[in-house]
Amino acid sequence: MDYRALKELVRQGEGTHLEFKLKSNHPERIIREIVAFANTEGGKLLIGIGDDKSIQGLKHVDEDEYLLERAIERYCTPTITYSMERVLLANEREVLVITVPESERKPHYVDDPLNDFRRAYIRVDDKAVQASKEVREIMKGETAERAVRFTYGDKEQTLMQHLDRNQSITVDLFANIANIPRKMASRTLVLLVLANVLEIHPHETVDRFTTRMG
Repeated sequence: MDYRALKELVRQGEGTHLEFKLKSNHPERIIREIVAFANTEGGKLLIGIGDDKSIQGLKHVDEDEYLLERAIERYCTPTITYSMERVLLANEREVLVITVPESERKPHYVDDPLNDFRRAYIRVDDKAVQASKEVREIMKGETAERAVRFTYGDKEQTLMQHLDRNQSITVDLFANIANIPRKMASRTLVLLVLANVLEIHPHETVDRFTTRMG
């Protein structure tokens, strides 16, 4: 990537496929973004760019690159495919561009055994948010590509009647209106997403499920 292409990318601003970080002195935050891109639709992480779109670059890019490579290797499970390149600025500083394709081995986790920490993240708009249990189960099911079977019983009928009258439903609301345990409500919604009947809309507070259009 040359400087002109970098400027064009920065001009677009942060979004589902693009994240800016001014420095790499918090590698755990960068790891979170990389995992989120791999678990969603892929994206680019530009290090040396401010939130205000200022192209400031990194002074010690060799050191930054080494530390990030070590952190990605150590804390991403399973291994994530990515590429790194540098864009030289006029002031002799460089911007580090990390490109992460969407993974075929989802879900990926930020894994820190020393601190008993293991979390999956996904990209929602311009943020990396923690993936809910339902999102993780859907990713596992999509990766496994198994045929999904479900029976259309009372709880499914209650669910579809609700969705006929309302735009969306949450796991807790489904458990409540169908009078079933939350675990069963969760499993039913996951199965219906994998069967292409429903669609999940992840959010940092609560996921919503809607009927799949088309």
